[in-house]
Amino acid sequence: MTEPEPARAQAQASRPYRSLWPYLGREWLRQVGEALLVAFLVTTFLFTTVGVLGTSDLPNVRPWERVFIPKYEAWLYRLGYGGYRRGDLVVVKPPADAPSARQPLPLLGRWGFTYRPYFIKRVVGLPGDRIRMEQGRLYLNGHKLEEAHTVPYWRVQGQWDQTSDLANSAYWPFRDAQGVPEYVVPAGHYFVMGDNRSWGGSEDSRTFGPVRLEQIGGRAATVIWPPAYRDEAGHWQWGWRRLGQAEAFKDLR
Repeated sequence: MTEPEPARAQAQASRPYRSLWPYLGREWLRQVGEALLVAFLVTTFLFTTVGVLGTSDLPNVRPWERVFIPKYEAWLYRLGYGGYRRGDLVVVKPPADAPSARQPLPLLGRWGFTYRPYFIKRVVGLPGDRIRMEQGRLYLNGHKLEEAHTVPYWRVQGQWDQTSDLANSAYWPFRDAQGVPEYVVPAGHYFVMGDNRSWGGSEDSRTFGPVRLEQIGGRAATVIWPPAYRDEAGHWQWGWRRLGQAEAFKDLR
């Protein structure tokens, strides 16, 4: 003998919690899973943003700014379609044995949790290029570069500044890495440097060597945050700006 329909409906109404988990499984968890999958695909293959840590690319990119990365370019380059140019700003994963390759994870760092951050650097040498530095000057394939993109900070602050982020980033272990004898960039690798050329201002290929194409996460195309900032002279500037190829590299062949 079957239970009458009104009695069955009344029994189900008295036990609503029994229908909660099927609902979560079918609707809420499915929607969350789909959203996470879409976010993963977009940030992995289309575009993402990266927050800048440190002062290695001053005066052009400032600490805590956020840059836009077109990830599809990186995948095309890895497949052999196009490539990075000299003078492009890129985000790279440093080698695992680099001095600053591991950083404390926000909120969890006190318990020993770390992560491997992206570094923002400028491509100064392509595969096969000859690079050397003399007294802080960069020579590429025998040509001395007039790197105006590293000049404005010193023009404003003066060479003997001792209080800014640039001066305070002078990490002593990297002082011996300022001069680089002539070096030929291996195939499939890129020589990258920060625009901050003060002593110890940038941990880059002068300390950990050239980076493989696969270590480059993409080109830093645009600063998208914050909307405004105060420059070294105390003037307010728009924060949003394009990060193009440095002029010093445009005429090189």
